[in-house]
Amino acid sequence: MGRPTMEDVAARAGVSRALVSLVMRGSPKVSEQRRNAVLRAAEELGYSPHLMARSLASATSTVLGAMVSDLNNAFFAEVVDGFDAAVTEQGFDLIINTGGRSPTRERRAVDNLLSFRPAGIALLGPVVPASTIAGAAEQSPLVLVSRASRLSTVDTINDDGEVGSGLAVDHLVGLGHQHIAHLDGGGGSQASLRRKGYVSAMLRHGLEPLVVTSEYTDTAGARAVRGLVSAGGPMPTAIVAANDYNAVGAISALEDAGLRVPQDVSVVGYDNTSLAALRHVSLTTVDQPRHEMGRLAAQALIDRVRGRTEPVHRLLHPSLVVRATTAPLGGMRP
Repeated sequence: MGRPTMEDVAARAGVSRALVSLVMRGSPKVSEQRRNAVLRAAEELGYSPHLMARSLASATSTVLGAMVSDLNNAFFAEVVDGFDAAVTEQGFDLIINTGGRSPTRERRAVDNLLSFRPAGIALLGPVVPASTIAGAAEQSPLVLVSRASRLSTVDTINDDGEVGSGLAVDHLVGLGHQHIAHLDGGGGSQASLRRKGYVSAMLRHGLEPLVVTSEYTDTAGARAVRGLVSAGGPMPTAIVAANDYNAVGAISALEDAGLRVPQDVSVVGYDNTSLAALRHVSLTTVDQPRHEMGRLAAQALIDRVRGRTEPVHRLLHPSLVVRATTAPLGGMRP
């Protein structure tokens, strides 16, 4: 017979399709008798939103939601992997959607998650306004990953972006570099902290900061480097990129311009995603413990669901992973 539909549920329950839709959205306009009939029919037929139906039918939901800012970034996939593992171990179910790094789309994604009436939600790298986060936290327990918040109703899991960028600068200065540029992450989550850490470290070493407008994408990294090349001035001998994808785009543009990495320009990324560890990439990068961040976020959210009221704010210390894209000024790595 194929997969049951909303029409099948309506026929089994003896109601209209519109009423089934209202029940699945959690509308208060439906009588308890009809709601129970629809939920019972959905369960009997194995209708696909059964997870949601159980959530609506029960005072205690086992559904957790996660909104991922950017599905193209392996960093988030690795955070979700840790989050999902911890969620599953403790008997919860997980639904995931994405906002595509757009504030408008992310607001819609958050609203969609809340429509499931979940036990709690996690927002991974959100770029929505703080007001959207505050509003969501009034409706559900909420944890943020890679985004700070001072709200007592919101938990946060972050790495120390200022320290991480400082580690990158210290590494490059130790290799003899002084003309070091930073390709920043624009309006992306944690970008301002990474930029601040870069600037502070450069000033600490008595060097002039050079911040180049960019974003958390390979396309933006390539575009930023092309801008440096076309400017006609002396090229930086090293680059601290916004993240690993930004760094890969920068490397591609450097090579297109006839510059060798790391002989002519050293490049450091951020996140230590699986991309950075690929042998043909072998990117020096700042490591965030992605899997651990996911597990910590899941535990914080589940603890909230189970009654904890005081906020948890975890700030993890990053580390530097040295690979093949950095070398002493003017030469190959020893």
